[in-house]
Amino acid sequence: MTRSNVPIVANRWLLRRVARPVVTLVGVVVAGIAGFVAIGGVSLVDAAFWLLDPSSIELYYQSASGPVDRVKTFAIVVRVALVSALIWTGETALTAAFGGQIQEELRRVKNQRERASVSEHTIICGYGMFGRTVAERSRERGRAVVVIEHEPAQYERVLDADLLGVEGDARREGILRDAGIERADTLVAAIDDSNVNIQIALLATQLAPDLTVVVRVGDETYESVARHAGADDVIIPEVAGGERVSERW
Repeated sequence: MTRSNVPIVANRWLLRRVARPVVTLVGVVVAGIAGFVAIGGVSLVDAAFWLLDPSSIELYYQSASGPVDRVKTFAIVVRVALVSALIWTGETALTAAFGGQIQEELRRVKNQRERASVSEHTIICGYGMFGRTVAERSRERGRAVVVIEHEPAQYERVLDADLLGVEGDARREGILRDAGIERADTLVAAIDDSNVNIQIALLATQLAPDLTVVVRVGDETYESVARHAGADDVIIPEVAGGERVSERW
């Protein structure tokens, strides 16, 4: 789905949500006008005016005869139905339009509050296959995890997985501090870009010299560079995978 189509889909979804209360509101208005015409014997204009201003009924029957008690009773019923329909329509529209935003804001505040209190945790930079695997295994072992992810779609997956996260570039000092790097125990540079991971390692070791830094690189040519950047451990997924397979034989 392209971004240009998202507002169209959202508007259709909103219309579907408010359709029932709006139809009910229109139905109350039509029924009210028709009822006043039938019971009071007045014109459509007068009936519509009674619907908007029930106090005009008393003024009307000061100079005209008719079933005033029946009209007043009907006016009370219609008024209650009209107010209820208006409240239903308003609440539905507000919930449909802003409910998702409110939930998203609450989730963001909860995420930020819990991040501020976590310590001795593992910071994982990147939520691709490698980073996601590290995050899942760390959580299974009872370790707290904070994931830094730059791509919005991937960051949403972090939150959907009920993980603490920071959206942004892990090469920025502010982002690492938001992830609590001063309180962290380990940082894993798990992005699928060796150069970016090495840059993250350089900055991380400057901000938290005692931090254990694990760097993922694409091949062995980057290993010495990563260690000079401060990496305590360097992971080459292809090599690690090959060694694991060979251990089975």
